[in-house]
Amino acid sequence: MRAQDRLVDLLEPVVRGLGYEWVGSEFDGHQRTLRIYIDSPDGIGVDDCSKVSYQVSGVLDVEDPIPGRYQLEVSSPGLDRPLFTLSHFERFIGSLVKLQLSRALEGRRRFKARIKGVEGQDVVLEDETGVFKIPYDLMDKARLVPEFDN
Repeated sequence: MRAQDRLVDLLEPVVRGLGYEWVGSEFDGHQRTLRIYIDSPDGIGVDDCSKVSYQVSGVLDVEDPIPGRYQLEVSSPGLDRPLFTLSHFERFIGSLVKLQLSRALEGRRRFKARIKGVEGQDVVLEDETGVFKIPYDLMDKARLVPEFDN
């Protein structure tokens, strides 16, 4: 089992049990920071993050899934919401997204395009150069691009 999958298995039930949506998590090995994103229909405030941090810290202390010292951060997903699952892409069809791939596809590793849909394990994107089917397993990072009306 991948370390990321183990973290999800350990922590998602805790977050959901507190009444929040588990958006996802990422670990920055250079800064030794575990970042957990949570959400709720009412939004996320500092008290929400504190409550989740307290509960998650207890689980992390007992299970010790990350060797060595690290910093835990609990955050709302923000306007530039990270997308961690295919269902996230489905939820945000029509939105602008920035992607970074683990290896080049059609000579590119970075895309800024609109989400057109999800087909099986592929995310369909469209930018000014055309339509692309991007295999989900090639994605390293994906974030929504905030758009504001003028």
